[in-house]
Amino acid sequence: MSDFTDLVAAVVGATLRISTPLVFAALAALFSERAGVIDIGLEGKVLAAGFTAASLGAIGAPWALALAGAVAVALTLSLLHGFACITHRGDQIVSGVAVNLIAAGMTAVLGLAWFHRSGRTPEVVDAARIGELFPQTAAAVRGWPGVGMLIGTGVLRQDALVWLSFVCIAGTWWVLYRTRFGLRLRAVGENPATVDAAGLSVAALRYRATMISGVLCGLAGVHLALALNASFTPNMTAGRGFMALAAMVFGKWHPFGALRACLLFGFLDAVAIHLQGASVPGIGKVPVELIQALPYLLTVVLLAGLLGRADAPAAIGRPYVKER
Repeated sequence: MSDFTDLVAAVVGATLRISTPLVFAALAALFSERAGVIDIGLEGKVLAAGFTAASLGAIGAPWALALAGAVAVALTLSLLHGFACITHRGDQIVSGVAVNLIAAGMTAVLGLAWFHRSGRTPEVVDAARIGELFPQTAAAVRGWPGVGMLIGTGVLRQDALVWLSFVCIAGTWWVLYRTRFGLRLRAVGENPATVDAAGLSVAALRYRATMISGVLCGLAGVHLALALNASFTPNMTAGRGFMALAAMVFGKWHPFGALRACLLFGFLDAVAIHLQGASVPGIGKVPVELIQALPYLLTVVLLAGLLGRADAPAAIGRPYVKER
């Protein structure tokens, strides 16, 4: 029973950690697409942010500076995407794919030029790592009978960005559904002509949404490079941007719905990690490759719309042209 409890606690803890970059990226897509801007470039922005954070951390920068640099890079890519498809009314899918290609190429080239490690960065210094927020409390709680291990190991042994991701979920819901800015943001994704008729700038609202998206992608990249890992490897996002997009769609463009899907993806990854080499009675050894593929298979299923229809914002993907 103790071994089972330890396994459950480990899976819960890993689920929360693995889900965190997905949560930040899904919220980034939520803000952008609620304003009517498709955000295919999540993968590239998270990748570029992770590279920036790991590069700064590898040369001795503290985590706060690495975080600021990563957010600045992701924000720059978001503004580039906005400039292409908001100001110049370019195709939003093409612009997002371009962001992904730029990030994948630049991180590999710069990593090779700066560190001479086939695109990898050296391990970040301890000052740049983002560790547990409540280590002493977690250690004390683990001694409680019954649920002590589950709470102490599974819940409390998390870094600050894990906790921040849940704060951002609640904050996103409040901003979108309880503030004037959120109402205007949702309106510009549904009927931008009405927003324009009310005397508000459609472009300004969409730019604000893409900027928020950039900041959240920066946080996702930082957690990936400084908390889940201790260095950068080429294409280390491994499709997480597309998983986050699928989670947002499956969550019907709602923060709590996106959270549930992100936790599901994180759980599948956590199970894959802890089932390596395990045997199931009546089945035999579990093919780890199959379990590792489950999050990606689920992504395809969700994006294909096989689990129910989700109604996107009415004006999503359509550049707004002011009527004269």
